[in-house]
Amino acid sequence: MPGYKRILLKVSGEALAGSKGMGIDYDFVLKVCESIKKCVEAGAQIGIVVGGGNFWRGKQHAKMDRTRADHIGMLATVMNSLALQDALENLGVPTRVQTAIQMQAVAEPVIRNRAVRHLEKGRVVIFGCGTGNPFFSTDTAAALRAAEIEADIIFKATNADGVYDKDPNKYPDAVKYDHVTFSEVLSKELGVMDMTAAALCKDTDMPILVFNIKNPENIYNAVIGEKIGTIVKGVF
Repeated sequence: MPGYKRILLKVSGEALAGSKGMGIDYDFVLKVCESIKKCVEAGAQIGIVVGGGNFWRGKQHAKMDRTRADHIGMLATVMNSLALQDALENLGVPTRVQTAIQMQAVAEPVIRNRAVRHLEKGRVVIFGCGTGNPFFSTDTAAALRAAEIEADIIFKATNADGVYDKDPNKYPDAVKYDHVTFSEVLSKELGVMDMTAAALCKDTDMPILVFNIKNPENIYNAVIGEKIGTIVKGVF
């Protein structure tokens, strides 16, 4: 039996680029989806929110209207969502894509009850377009969708192996946390998620497990309860 029954998996767009640095590394995406398949076979229900940073980062385009730049970023998440769907279905995992901006030719609209029903039937649900609103990150979308589907936890699969007191890429003496509270995340600005997402998780009492996706097997390892990464909760 899995350690968690219903999981919202947040995957950064950059992670899907693999060693290529941009775009989609489909071989790596398949490895990620193989791990997700094992989770589903173990009995876990998986929802996914994916970023779009491997194609577009709106904040880097300062000369562009922010709303329009964010809309382009939402479209980037749909490309990643469809790539994940393709890989999962190639592995025999039934999958549905739901988007916060309607695009009926390629995806369903986000409908909470329908998403929950898909999960109950063993389908993976991939949520694209973030929240559907500019000025909100896909981290905030993950916090929102996790609350809507009543997930047990958010898995934040990143290129870091957990939460540190400072940037480990800049400071060799950075200390990794095994567990940390939302209050500490917010007061120390630890960079687990943006502050809006972290505050929403705190308000909804939604725990987050932060771990490294460079080893895609970590997704399954986390589901079965192995001790990896950093857990973020309200209290311990």
